[in-house]
Amino acid sequence: MKLTLNLVLLFLLSLLNACADGPHKPNNVAHDEVVEQGQTSPTMLHDVSFEQVMALNSEPDDSLKLAYGSEALQYGRLYLPEQNETQGHQTYAPLVIFIHGGCWLNAYGIEHSVAFSQSLAQQGFAVWSLEYRRTGDAGGGWPGSFNDILKGVSFAQSFKDYPIDLSNIVLTGHSAGGHLALLASAPERGLFKGDARLKGVIGLAAIVDVVAYSKGTNSCQTAAVDFFGGNAEQMPDAYELGSPLTSSLPANTLLLQGDVDSIVDRNQAIASGLKYKVVSGAGHFDWIHPGTTAYQTFLATLHERVSTP
Repeated sequence: MKLTLNLVLLFLLSLLNACADGPHKPNNVAHDEVVEQGQTSPTMLHDVSFEQVMALNSEPDDSLKLAYGSEALQYGRLYLPEQNETQGHQTYAPLVIFIHGGCWLNAYGIEHSVAFSQSLAQQGFAVWSLEYRRTGDAGGGWPGSFNDILKGVSFAQSFKDYPIDLSNIVLTGHSAGGHLALLASAPERGLFKGDARLKGVIGLAAIVDVVAYSKGTNSCQTAAVDFFGGNAEQMPDAYELGSPLTSSLPANTLLLQGDVDSIVDRNQAIASGLKYKVVSGAGHFDWIHPGTTAYQTFLATLHERVSTP
């Protein structure tokens, strides 16, 4: 009897914890999902800093630099995994298209995601990491940055001469890059044609509600106003077009978010109406640091997406 009572109490506590994040905004895209991670290996890191991410970039970057446009910043870096030929047959790697973050500002470029991309390649993924014009660059900001992303994502379908499986693509981005990835994934963009197949869209600490985000006071939130050329009252059309919430996003979209993120609050995911997972103890930069629990969560999600028929 005592054991049964304890089980009932544990069940009630779990219900209270599940409701602790408050009500969720309804959406016709997908339902909400919260996963709080439990105890992990003591060697895993949590809430890493940007400096810790930059300190990872010690390995030479031997990726291929490929231009997808005529402007200096319209290029990407293609990372290919080592080939494991089986009985003389070439293997074809699933493709991760990645868009780096940095508050849409040109102060933060593709360099800070090198170790992240290299790690994914070591795990057997091909990675097309996009650089693009940002706020502060001629032609950057809205809509120039997004137009670069559209061109860069579309360019990936020219990779038919590389050992890449274009029927197995995951589109992902971190922070402001997650915002741009979500926007680009909308079916109305028509970016994936022919045999190309988008197996998943993953926002890593993605900025989803740009109107709400632009009203905040941290340095990245104020950068949203610069990106759109004004606040939401001054530039309503830009915010409307630049909001993932106004698009019909693919059903296989997932937001991954940390609960100690001080740059993009987890409410961006919770209130989005999209599927999401919250990783306990994860900060903003954990998603692009291969030594963190959050990165391992992302990696597991990737494997799940590319193995789905």
